Amino acid sequence: MILHTSLGNNAFKRSRELKILLDNNEITFAGNLKLKIYGTLDCTSGKRMKVQNRVFFSAGAEAIDLGYRPCGHCMPGAYKKWKATVS
Repeated sequence: MILHTSLGNNAFKRSRELKILLDNNEITFAGNLKLKIYGTLDCTSGKRMKVQNRVFFSAGAEAIDLGYRPCGHCMPGAYKKWKATVS
């Protein structure tokens, strides 16, 4: 898990570091630290979150192992599967 704020002390530096990680395929999912939800990088819900709450994962399994649940907006199939296991 990579905290978005750990990528740099200003928006420009964070965006440059993030681009490098994306270009190297080191990041495939993003999540919300407070809500414990993860989803795809192009999720509209995820794009609205505050930088201090944003985290990145190399794989969905990493997010699940850390106690995150799939986003119901961008990952409806995975969310339904997760919901069935907790209900």
